[in-house]
Amino acid sequence: MYPVLFRIGALEIRAYGLMLALSFLIGIYLSAKRAKSRGIDPNQIMDLSVVLIISAIVGSRLLYVLFHLEEFRGHWLDTINPFQSDGQIGIAGLTVLGGIILCFISSIIYLRAKKLPFYKFADVMMPAVGLGIFLTRIGCFLNGCCYGLPCEGQGHLCVTFPFNSAAGSQFPDVPLIPAQLYSSLYGLIIFITLLLAERWKKFDGFLLALFLILYGVARFIIDFYRYYEDSMVILSMGDRGISLNQGLSLILILVGIILLLIGYNKIKRTSSD
Repeated sequence: MYPVLFRIGALEIRAYGLMLALSFLIGIYLSAKRAKSRGIDPNQIMDLSVVLIISAIVGSRLLYVLFHLEEFRGHWLDTINPFQSDGQIGIAGLTVLGGIILCFISSIIYLRAKKLPFYKFADVMMPAVGLGIFLTRIGCFLNGCCYGLPCEGQGHLCVTFPFNSAAGSQFPDVPLIPAQLYSSLYGLIIFITLLLAERWKKFDGFLLALFLILYGVARFIIDFYRYYEDSMVILSMGDRGISLNQGLSLILILVGIILLLIGYNKIKRTSSD
């Protein structure tokens, strides 16, 4: 685990921040390249990307803060200030699904204001989101955050994190399920699947719908093996419960299915007219 990759004087280059930056940069490059071959001005992708980057960070932070209010009680400025009251530089604590949801909302508003087709733009950018998940979850593993539950007889699949990490301080010398790496893997699978599925695309919004279903299913399953604080559990089920993120994942799956049904119904109506 390497939370800090290297230092330049007082400046620390942290693994998660670097992987997050790479996911944005590579995602924007890939989306701009895909846009050009699909009749979309790459500059429009660049403009939209600024909105998405801000939305991803704000949404992820907002959802985390809402369900960790006790952590900030008495020093509320830490919710937005990169210079934390404990001396740490940077904002630690993000919930990815909050960023994804706010990105969808802000992109719909932005593209409608610009009179640009939301579904067409979404299909161009969805593979990059899968690739971004792949990269950022590697950053989570290097950082020692977003970790899994203690292993139960699966030592060869588990990782013991050092004490100076969030995982190691919570579970010292305890092998944990590397949920971050499994999440990274499904991000890569989603990326490849969307690129391949584009061959059978019949309507705008197809890749968006497929992404919502694939991501929702993968996230729902993996989260059964991920550790969450009690504040993030919305339904207790014995030793395991349903987390907020799993509840949101079910909503994403439902929205994806609805989009698929709407798209195929349009195709049927068009062919019958």
